[in-house]
Amino acid sequence: MSAKSTAQKASREYGKQELAPAKYERGPLEDYLPLVKYIAGRLAIGLPRSVEMDDLINAGVVGLIEAYRNFDTGKGVKFETYASLRVRGSILDELRGMDWVPRSTRARSREIERVISRLENALGRSPTEVELAAGLNVGMDEYYTMIEDVSSTSLLSLDEVGHGDDDDKPVPLVDTLRSPDPTTALSKLEGDELRNLLADSLGELTEQERLVVALYYYEELTLKEIGLVLELSESRVSQLHTKAVLSLRVKLRKRFMA
Repeated sequence: MSAKSTAQKASREYGKQELAPAKYERGPLEDYLPLVKYIAGRLAIGLPRSVEMDDLINAGVVGLIEAYRNFDTGKGVKFETYASLRVRGSILDELRGMDWVPRSTRARSREIERVISRLENALGRSPTEVELAAGLNVGMDEYYTMIEDVSSTSLLSLDEVGHGDDDDKPVPLVDTLRSPDPTTALSKLEGDELRNLLADSLGELTEQERLVVALYYYEELTLKEIGLVLELSESRVSQLHTKAVLSLRVKLRKRFMA
């Protein structure tokens, strides 16, 4: 290959790099609309039919626009990651504004968590569904109904207020995002501790519950797809998912309130 053709090829490759977006830059806004629909679809799982999918998508678009306007490449976070959190938070805020979860359902969710905590302390492990139903003083049919009722009460918006590292001023949780690259010895230790805690907590779930969590959160399958994999009904997968989430929430709360 001649020096001239080599130089031309190098020039073309350099031009491609010039045109390609940087790692933390963003593309056109409309390119991320499918992301909104995807997130809305996943959050719609388990919601009552009175909640319109279009309302969730509209709320998600608002979150996307805000993310697009406020995105800071200096945080070292990919736009898709930042936008996903904002879109999810916007949809969850819309749901809370609808007040679609009755107080009785929220109270029931807290009751189930208290019973899970009490049984874990007594048994030294996560209770089975039969043990949990007995702890709630209900039969299995009523237990399944209770679990279905509270299946959508464990939502968390990253627009909820938390506290930063530097002071006690409240800040949105999404704004506490940091680049994964710059780490301190303390942050690495905390990250390792949290991962170990989650691994230990997941290990205490039943095999089916672990599979549901892995397929839903890591493989990003829908409950219907998980049901096909495990040969279970979609409602049964939803029950397993809800119990797993409630159990994990109890364990994490114990850890951080200790």
